[in-house]
Amino acid sequence: MKKKENTDYYVHRHSCFLLQYHIVLVTKYRHPVLTGDVKDTVYERIHYIAEQRGFRILEINGEPDHIQILMEVDAITSPAELANVLKTQTARRARKLYGETLLKKYYWKPYFWSDSYFITTVSENSLKVAKQYIQNQSNR
Repeated sequence: MKKKENTDYYVHRHSCFLLQYHIVLVTKYRHPVLTGDVKDTVYERIHYIAEQRGFRILEINGEPDHIQILMEVDAITSPAELANVLKTQTARRARKLYGETLLKKYYWKPYFWSDSYFITTVSENSLKVAKQYIQNQSNR
C-alpha cells in the first residue's frame, strides 16, 4: 500500500482509502494455547502476512485464548478474506510446528481457531481507544 503524500490515506490506482480494522480471533474451545513458542509463531506469521500483503499492523496483543489485532489494510481485501487468511495461515503454521507437542494436549483433531471471529472498522475517534484496549490486554 502506498501512502498519499501529507495524509493518513492510501492510494491504489483509482482509489483513495483508509481502512482500519480491529480483529479478534479466539482459539477453539478457548483453550489457552497462545503462550510461549506457539504465541510467538502466531504473531510472527501475522507480521509475515501483513508484510507480504502490504498491510500495516498498528497494534497486536492478546491473552492465552485470543488475539486482538489493529491493522490497516487495502481496499481490495474483504474483511472476511482477511480473517480467513489470518486464521488459516497461523493455524497451519502452529499445527505444523507444535501439533504433535504443545498443542496435542488441547487438540487431537486439526483445530486451532474457533469458527467465528470479530471484526469492526475503527474511526479516527475510536482509534486511540482501540489501541489502548489492545495494549492493555495482558494487564487485565
